[in-house]
Amino acid sequence: MAAIDVIGLTAERAAALLRAGECSSEELAGAYLERIEAFDPALHGYLHVDPEHTLAAARAQDQSGNVGLAGVPIAYKDLLSTKGVPTTAGSKILEGFIPLEDADVVARGNAAGLVSLGKTNLDEFAMGSSTEHSAYGPTRNPWDQTRVPGGSSGGSAAVVAAGLAPWSLGTDTGGSIRQPAAFCGLVGLMPTYGTVSRFGVVAFACSLEQVGPMTLTVRDCALLQQVIAGGSERDATCVGLREPIVLPEPGRLDGVRFGVPWAELEDGVDPGIRERFDASLKLATELGAELVDVELPYARHGLAAYYVIAPAEASANLSRFDGVRYGLRVDGPDLRSMYEATRSAGFGPEVKRRIMIGTYALSAGYHDAYYVQAQRVRTLIRRDFDAAFLGVDAILLPTAPTTAFPMGARMDDPLAMYANDIFTLPVNLAGIPALSIPNGLVEGLPSGLQIIGAAHTENTLLRFGAAFEQAIGFDPVPPALRGGAA
Repeated sequence: MAAIDVIGLTAERAAALLRAGECSSEELAGAYLERIEAFDPALHGYLHVDPEHTLAAARAQDQSGNVGLAGVPIAYKDLLSTKGVPTTAGSKILEGFIPLEDADVVARGNAAGLVSLGKTNLDEFAMGSSTEHSAYGPTRNPWDQTRVPGGSSGGSAAVVAAGLAPWSLGTDTGGSIRQPAAFCGLVGLMPTYGTVSRFGVVAFACSLEQVGPMTLTVRDCALLQQVIAGGSERDATCVGLREPIVLPEPGRLDGVRFGVPWAELEDGVDPGIRERFDASLKLATELGAELVDVELPYARHGLAAYYVIAPAEASANLSRFDGVRYGLRVDGPDLRSMYEATRSAGFGPEVKRRIMIGTYALSAGYHDAYYVQAQRVRTLIRRDFDAAFLGVDAILLPTAPTTAFPMGARMDDPLAMYANDIFTLPVNLAGIPALSIPNGLVEGLPSGLQIIGAAHTENTLLRFGAAFEQAIGFDPVPPALRGGAA
């Protein structure tokens, strides 16, 4: 059988090849493993790969008969617990940790017959926007290896963009699926809060984060969302779906009303990003949609509110990493010294920064002034979106105000790093879904179009995304990969 060309191979197409008998799951997994071995050392998208485990799982799918998505490979962000496989959350404090059970989304992937290729790199505990904060080294962007892939799910984005996996799962706490998807020319979905189980996700900020797909196409995104979404008895915050996810077909947008918050675009958006966004607005009208000015007056305060709420939750969640129960332990003369030495050695600078911010915001003298006030702003942001959706079907914004920035450019400027999530953070605070799709190139680098919907409108967003995807005609394969290189 001829060698399998996995560059630009969608998961939907891979499943069709398997069902038609044009290749086996073992051969398909082997093709990806060969590329991982050849090209991942330069990109560093994966933290853990076990070829023997992957090929054994692929053979098991071949023996059981490939139906549906069975036998299709997948990559998992290393924030998702995997039974018997290291899960580090990108942190030294969890180095060598082996979970005893799978996260719900991993279990659902296993039940669907998906074959794990490995665990992908991330900003430590998902705290970052560039994957430069990983304790195991940064990931590079396949479109330009001098630039970041975004974060925190940068590894999950890079491996799909580089042809090292057909699709992947990431987590989104403030844009951590959508922003790296935009930087790497992918489709990324932040689902409605509570539609995907968080059981087995190493916790950062529980009221904000969701697991979601990162894929080459909108249809692949819908397929993977079908696998992972649904209620769970192991996650009390997971309410499941109101309606099944359906595969979208591209078409026109006649009668659709898109809201555009023009006031949010006045400052801080790179000219090239604004040009591509305006071009997509023009495409929307050509497809039959109407553009409506909407106001989100409190969205501009989302950045400030997020960086009180998220660190506060992180401060509480990360208190469990103390050197007693699991992970790194640095001995000291007494218990307090052991705690201090373990956390000092195990946590990186960004994690320590956020723990300190969160602990301060929750302290007795400042709880009402900071944390309670941020929660009030969060409520106002949600009300802004609720009011806007009374008159529009979805809201359009750029996914990020810039393209992928050079590695190291913002490491010494946390505020500039945080500001890159200005268009994505309000969505997490509101708990509503948003889809990022590739929106063309800006000086040779991908940009993203973000489509935001009311709660439980994933099918609507996927349908709109498919229409834009066809009209934009973006090729998700980086030019350097078209010849099979990295």
